[in-house]
Amino acid sequence: MYQRNLITNLQAALSDTPVVLINGARQTGKSTLTKSLPEHAANYYSLDNATVLNLALADPDGFIQSMPDHVILDEIQHIKDLFRAIKLAVDEKRTPGRFLLTGSANVLLLPQLSESLAGRIEILTLWPLSQGEIHGVKETIIDQLFNYHPFTVTKTSFDRQSIIDIITTGGYPEIVDRKTPDRRRAWFDSYITTILQRDVRDIANIEGLTELPRLLTLLAARAATLLNFAELGRTTGIAQTTLKRYMTLLEITFLIQYLPAWASNHSKRLVKSPKVLLNDTGLLSHLLGIDAQRFMVEPHLLGKILENFVAMELYKQATWSKTKPQLFHYRTQAGQKVDVLLENAAGEIVGIEVKASNSVATQDFKGLQDLAETTGKKFIAGAVLYLGQNVLPFGKNMYALPVSSLWELHSII
Repeated sequence: MYQRNLITNLQAALSDTPVVLINGARQTGKSTLTKSLPEHAANYYSLDNATVLNLALADPDGFIQSMPDHVILDEIQHIKDLFRAIKLAVDEKRTPGRFLLTGSANVLLLPQLSESLAGRIEILTLWPLSQGEIHGVKETIIDQLFNYHPFTVTKTSFDRQSIIDIITTGGYPEIVDRKTPDRRRAWFDSYITTILQRDVRDIANIEGLTELPRLLTLLAARAATLLNFAELGRTTGIAQTTLKRYMTLLEITFLIQYLPAWASNHSKRLVKSPKVLLNDTGLLSHLLGIDAQRFMVEPHLLGKILENFVAMELYKQATWSKTKPQLFHYRTQAGQKVDVLLENAAGEIVGIEVKASNSVATQDFKGLQDLAETTGKKFIAGAVLYLGQNVLPFGKNMYALPVSSLWELHSII
């Protein structure tokens, strides 16, 4: 079992909050994580089990009232009435860690559910495995960049080919443990079918949704690019209202993630469209039919997929970092851009640019320099992540860092 870096946050939430929900896509390890907690593991109920599901459907209030303290309810999204029943139970007895829930649908995008437990629930997100979790470390690069901690490593051990292998594998636990491409393809095929034909249909409460597999593949081809609903509608032939609803369903099930545009009160005109990301580059590569060998033959395919990989690694790390930054992208109407912008609660900024090359030049920092000029004293640091192996300074608080520095570089924080 992989040690999940979210465990410290989970234990802290259970110590003082009556209801804790772990959100995340299917097969990211939510059940495994919850069962690793001895106090809760003895009282585990999955709503994927037909008997348990029928009991809860027949009498949601009675089902919840019969539950012992410190219970796990897995795949809670199947029965919306359980949230109301849990609210009533918690109001009668507010024991910390009383209900540990998991869900494969984002309740933050289902307001009727999240609002019913306002003030009683803490929500955590579990993404597919981060590279630090796969390699047995807890990443700290976000906190290092925000807190001026020097990097203690000058060269990393991962070369271009190893990074490509990591990207095409992805972070789903089942996939990481499968050794052959054929077995990985078989798993992804079944996974996509299950999500799109069962989970999405159940949430939408409609049959049919035949356009979703093609839409997901088209989004994979547009990963880490600006979202253009008009262009996507023309390509798919799906009406705008239907298209936006389908996109919401893909977001609710954690298959896609938006990277919003950064906005400020500065005079500079900024692009407002978000970028769209897929939750996992193994899934992304599978949808596009790309393997490690094809990247070597067609290296131009790597750029946006590498950017998607970096952005999602940062989303994962943000869930347990001390800084807890929000993630954006930065793009001006004049064409200056930074692939990922991290902003902490004080409004301080770190910029990350991604380059699918083995070397870095001064011109690769133009977007970061523009961001630094725009944000002034709020700008803390900038880094270009690239496929070389050396850590190099490029001026004050500017660095060229290997992509593997996301999980290889550590400092005492």
